[in-house]
Amino acid sequence: MRSKILKLSDLVKAIEGLRKAGKRIVFTNGCFDILHVGHVRYLAAARSKGDALVLGLNSDASVKSIKPDNRPIVSQDQRAEVLAGLVCVDYITIFDEPDPLALIQTIKPDVLIKGADWEEAKIIGSDVVKSYGGNVVRIEVVPGISTSRIIQRILKLYGR
Repeated sequence: MRSKILKLSDLVKAIEGLRKAGKRIVFTNGCFDILHVGHVRYLAAARSKGDALVLGLNSDASVKSIKPDNRPIVSQDQRAEVLAGLVCVDYITIFDEPDPLALIQTIKPDVLIKGADWEEAKIIGSDVVKSYGGNVVRIEVVPGISTSRIIQRILKLYGR
């Protein structure tokens, strides 16, 4: 499983090999703080759009910059290892920036995936991917399921 978790330089080499073999590269990103059914369905659907799914995982520092103070709940190394256990995820790379734009520019995926709760015009990197003929795909999210809601439910159950 750890062989799926790559530094960006190693990921670029792996993607070059896939491209030479004619494979279609799919990219998505996120925090995936507490893995839940919405994440699993989303990632499986993303993988179905190509031959290899590359996941850009927000580092702990990145999560802290874009989420409430109590996040992440699970460390980046643990989140990466859990995600690497999913058969639908081919590669994971961890990034420190608040958004994946530099990663998208480097990887140049054939397909950029984001949840349907994002307007296409607001999906970071969509203009980049479209500029070289790639596609942007929005995947339906599972209603009522999110890491934030899970955290709220736990806090409510335990009186906080």
